[in-house]
Amino acid sequence: MSKLILEAKNITKNYAAHRALNDVSIAVPEKTIFGLLGPNGAGKTSLIRIINQITGPDAGEVYLDGELLRREHVKDIGYLPEERGLYKKMKVGEQALYLAQLKGMDKGVANAKLKEWFERFEISEWWNKKVDELSKGMAQKIQFITTVLHEPKLLILDEPFSGFDPINTNLVKSEILRLKEKGTSIILSTHNMGSVEEICDSIALINKSEKLLDGTVTDIKDQFKSQTYELKFTGNMIGFTTALWTNFELLEKESQGDLHTCQVKILNEKMSLNDLLSNTLSEVKYHNIREVVPSMNDIFIQVIETKNATS
Repeated sequence: MSKLILEAKNITKNYAAHRALNDVSIAVPEKTIFGLLGPNGAGKTSLIRIINQITGPDAGEVYLDGELLRREHVKDIGYLPEERGLYKKMKVGEQALYLAQLKGMDKGVANAKLKEWFERFEISEWWNKKVDELSKGMAQKIQFITTVLHEPKLLILDEPFSGFDPINTNLVKSEILRLKEKGTSIILSTHNMGSVEEICDSIALINKSEKLLDGTVTDIKDQFKSQTYELKFTGNMIGFTTALWTNFELLEKESQGDLHTCQVKILNEKMSLNDLLSNTLSEVKYHNIREVVPSMNDIFIQVIETKNATS
């Protein structure tokens, strides 16, 4: 089993009459990207605030790198909140240096590293401009840089792609992956399911204060497969449909001339793709066969809707 950078055990948090977290546990493997998912109001921000020691849990414990979380661990965590905040009248470089020194960095070291980051993000010319001259996207770049500059063991990013255009979204994704390769462990809280598929190694899904799902992205997608295949073929469409009988269900079909594209679900758990093909090969010639794997967005919606329907 991989070493854990963070483990939150049986966390419960109440605000007056509202329970924000109900016995929630997560385990974040070291040097991975962990997606913390859930709709608005699910409890994600409450958990993040507890990890950052902004608030404390009513029950449960948090461990960072094997140690019970304590005040001095603040220096080991970088946190980019969804609500951005910079001092508008300060110059960009001056503020970035100030924030770096708050995190214990030597001014000279921080200055050199900031210059490298500003060049990488192509914003060097903004060093002496005031923050209130920045666009929203530019300000987000500055905050991302100041969050990661001190090279924390654990990086928590809350909706880091919010407000970015596609080019800058890809830039930030690339930097997140680069940080992971250098050994940083990352918690990514986002509604962007496409980004989850692209860069997350594992996830936890929280809804209405409870954890509904967790595991690696690969294992979860395998878990939600439904024995459905997309088949492209030429041949007798009527004969193909008839040959399916009761063990298979035709979900979708589309025809372009002689080429047919169908999605077929295997209903009988004793049946396999081989059975589907052998039943229909006398009627058609196959050109392409692809298993239909659910997207993380599909899984997210399915799990939330199922839970809401039963609660």
